[in-house]
Amino acid sequence: MSQIIRRLGASPRDRGSAGGANCPDIFELSDGRFAVIGTDVTDSLDAELPDDASRADDERIVVITRETLVRAKADIPDA
Repeated sequence: MSQIIRRLGASPRDRGSAGGANCPDIFELSDGRFAVIGTDVTDSLDAELPDDASRADDERIVVITRETLVRAKADIPDA
């Protein structure tokens, strides 16, 4: 089972969440994958996926804020 190694970008609190919870987040995992906490929008966007995109039954479409991804950019490895 993968483990969280580190957060990418600023914490929710550093991005202005008063409670520091219930906000998008990105984490690097020990196996090289990334975990994303976001709002599940699968039901509303699934039918809008382009023809060359698909998702498995165990995958969900999640949305994170632009700020979350932009602030994580510096922490995302190039390779």
